[in-house]
Amino acid sequence: MNKNSYSNSYKDAGVDVTAGYKAVELMKQYVGRTVTKGVLDGIGGFGGLFELDMTGIERPVLVSGTDGVGTKIKIAFLLDKHDTVGIDCVAMCVNEIICCGAKPQFFLDYIACGRNIPEKIANIVSGVAEGCVQAGCALVGGETAEHPGLMPEDEYDLAGFSVGVVDKSRILKPDTQKAGDVMIAIKSSGVHSNGFSLVRKVFDVNEKNLAVRYDELGATLGETLLTPTRIYVKAVMALQEKVNVKAISHITGGGFYENIPRALPKGISAQIRRSDVQVLPIFDVIAKTGNIPERDMFNTFNMGVGMTVVVDRYDADKAIAAIKAAGEEAYVLGELINSDMGVVIC
Repeated sequence: MNKNSYSNSYKDAGVDVTAGYKAVELMKQYVGRTVTKGVLDGIGGFGGLFELDMTGIERPVLVSGTDGVGTKIKIAFLLDKHDTVGIDCVAMCVNEIICCGAKPQFFLDYIACGRNIPEKIANIVSGVAEGCVQAGCALVGGETAEHPGLMPEDEYDLAGFSVGVVDKSRILKPDTQKAGDVMIAIKSSGVHSNGFSLVRKVFDVNEKNLAVRYDELGATLGETLLTPTRIYVKAVMALQEKVNVKAISHITGGGFYENIPRALPKGISAQIRRSDVQVLPIFDVIAKTGNIPERDMFNTFNMGVGMTVVVDRYDADKAIAAIKAAGEEAYVLGELINSDMGVVIC
């Protein structure tokens, strides 16, 4: 920490630069967990240096993704639990990158806060670091910005940015999909990081009702809602080594009807039997409590499906086995048909 760098005038205006320095010192132990062989320097410089390993890659293509945690972060405020939203932030970025077939290489975060409380900032970053470890990428830098007068002192927002790399020849080509191909579901861990504006409206979320325990959830509402988003990098990377993956969709905001068609070629739709969807209990609770129509549920939430993967029907069993061997749960969700409907749930 630089003991010569301080400004009482700036502190009187609401920004304590020394708190920022302390936060960096506290978070270094977490950032250290994410170091990979491509990292050339530690945090604290003007830019994060990363050397790409080009072994086996003839024509490297960089793939980038950026996202935040959304209003799920309000649940963290109410529960005063800040060590998991960082996992969500990483997940929302890296799960997008792998839809192209790319492997995430590094990640940067951005935290805007009303007041920099070093211990809280370090706690947030501990979750970011855990997400990076799960994704196998390095946390090479970030920014914490103190915004007095713009945000309440005890609140913050969190966003992130990730870069991956893929050989151009291995970029997924959705136009290879055809009728008869199988769509596989990789299970989600819950609501993930989408639809929380509706969730908060349905439950009129506050400290009291977040503490209510639901038998069907086996936990309190707050514990269930704050469950981190699954990170599917290792499972997808392992899957690609076993079978020819034709397309991947990350089921985020917009649910089935918005996300699945983004990876389908013209004239091809996904046909899914409603009875085959392994809906998680939290979604039944949301629908019942809020009297939400089923189509709205499938058009807002992941319903228990974090990602979908399309493979040839003859590769379906091998694909499911590879995903399970990598630690995720998977099953056949549906099949592709000749249609322009996008998604057909019947």
